[in-house]
Amino acid sequence: MTFQVNAQNGLCEQAEFIKSPNADHRPNNELPSLIVVHGISLPPNQFGGDAITQLFTNQLNPEEDPYFEKIKDLKVSAHALIRRDGHLIQYVPFQERAWHAGLSEYKGRARCNDFSIGIELEGTDDTPYTSAQYKTLSHLIKGLWQAYPTLQSQALVGHCDIAPGRKSDPGAYFQWAALERLLEHSA
Repeated sequence: MTFQVNAQNGLCEQAEFIKSPNADHRPNNELPSLIVVHGISLPPNQFGGDAITQLFTNQLNPEEDPYFEKIKDLKVSAHALIRRDGHLIQYVPFQERAWHAGLSEYKGRARCNDFSIGIELEGTDDTPYTSAQYKTLSHLIKGLWQAYPTLQSQALVGHCDIAPGRKSDPGAYFQWAALERLLEHSA
């Protein structure tokens, strides 16, 4: 199965869309050429709830958890989030620049937000991701490859790969080999 991504409007038909204000136009209308896999949990090490969406839409309530006070003013987003059950939420159209990578570099090129798609997985560095998440991720990546020929299969990295020493996600428990097998499977 491959998800349907519309290259014109940048939306995935299978995703729930919740617009994030933390995005803008890519410089020079550049098309994406890199996919970055992230891991996130809010509050830290907890799954479920609306905190991730609240963070990506600037609605995080610092009174809900002490940790939120530290991050309440961040202006961040990702293109998409995959929940533990495989549910896909899209926050930013793929042709726009989401603010997910921060200070980053890929193959000598800085500012990865300019040319990448950020996909968050609900999880932590030290918790295995679910089979449902891998399935959804593989379906989405296949859809992105079809919609954007500028994306190459080898241009798929973790946040840790473009921000080493600063970021460690998606973490040691992320199964790159399992994702590769799903991407190679034609159905």
